[in-house]
Order: sequence, then C-alpha cells, then structure tokens
Amino acid sequence: MLSKLNLEHILFIDIETVPQFENFTDLEPEIQDLYADKTQYQRKEDYTAEEFYDRAGIWAEFGKIICISVGYFTIKETVRSFRTTSFQGSEKNQLLDFKKLLSEHFNKPQHVLCAHNGKEFDFPFIARRMIINGIKLPYKLDLFGKKPWEIPHLDTLELWKFGDYKNFTSLKLLTKILNIPSPKTDIDGSQVRDVYYIEKDITRIVEYCERDVVAVAQIVLRLRNEALLLNEEVVSV
Repeated sequence: MLSKLNLEHILFIDIETVPQFENFTDLEPEIQDLYADKTQYQRKEDYTAEEFYDRAGIWAEFGKIICISVGYFTIKETVRSFRTTSFQGSEKNQLLDFKKLLSEHFNKPQHVLCAHNGKEFDFPFIARRMIINGIKLPYKLDLFGKKPWEIPHLDTLELWKFGDYKNFTSLKLLTKILNIPSPKTDIDGSQVRDVYYIEKDITRIVEYCERDVVAVAQIVLRLRNEALLLNEEVVSV
C-alpha cells in the first residue's frame, strides 16, 4: 500500500524533451519520411509532417532529453525536507549522470522511481534514449523478464485512475483539484521547444522541470493524506 511505502525510498522524476533538431529541414530526407509515416495517424490531412514537427519531442525516435530533474525526501525525526537537482548539458552526459545516481543511491530492491504518466512517457523515453546513446540500461529501467509487480515504477497518473484505464488526468488538473500549488506558473510543456531553441533559456526550463518534480511529490503526499511540503522544506541543490 502507498501509505506503507517509505518516502525516502522514492526517487521522483520529470524530464523535458524537444525535437532532435530545431527545424524539420535539418532532418535527413529518409528521417523526414519516417517521421511523416510515424505521425500520419495523428496528423491525418490536417497538417504536413513539417507543420507537425514542433511536436516531435514526444517521440524518443525523433526527440531528445534536455533536462532530467529528480527529487527525494530526507526525514530526520520530525524534520522533513525535499531536495531537487537537475541534469542538463549533452543528452548523453545527462543520461550517464542519471544512471550514476540510480546505480549509487537508488539501486536497492526497496527503491522505486515515481513520475506523473511515467510509465507511458518518462521511463520508456529515458530507456529508449539510453539505448540510442549506447548506454547500458540500469537495473531500475531494464524491465525485460520482470513481472508487473516486480517493476519498480510508481505513476501518480495510474494511482489516480483507481483502475479506470480510460481516464487521463494532466498534472496541471490534478494539482488544481487536490489544492496543490500549480507547477505551471511560468511555462508549460507546449512552450518548452521555443524556450529551448528560440529563447535559449535552459535555466527557465530546469526551474519548470523541478517544479513538476515537487508537484508529483505533493500528489503522493495528498494520496497518503499527509501534509503538503512547505516552501522552506524544498531545497534545490
């Protein structure tokens, strides 16, 4: 049960992704054709593949990770804190640093990874980009041969579904109805591409990504019927 899970055993995660290149025309012709094929079911006849390219960041085959933010609880007697940190720079270095964190600090059987819609997006996206970058998967992301109950992943979207698998609730909506401070105070996911490629403001993206990590942790606290984090309990390191 969620209430029995030790908060210090959870690593909260959020990633930000963008298209692999700034412009569709930067892609090799064959990749352009493959992107057109991949997105046909969504585009239909409404958009050309080039017009649809601003959304390429949602597919690991055509996107890349520009920020991985993590957060974790530390609890000493009655003093609770939540620390966040982020990996940025080249995608391969981000992934290697993230893998090192998992291998050195969150590699025990009791450790779990937690994200909102993580099972559908964050976890598989990270795993696929690791494979593409020639990085061996860490144990927590290598799901081959594992039974469903052996997979060390926690998903706040799945927790909120309560078995209703046709339901999707965004992080923004869930924080609103649970009276959690919204992480979307500056930008949202649809603006990340422009902030990265046009404004070239990675700091702004990192801050946004870390706010999402805090929001996911807050959702877990609400689901456990525990007090939300106060601003002074959250530290970015």
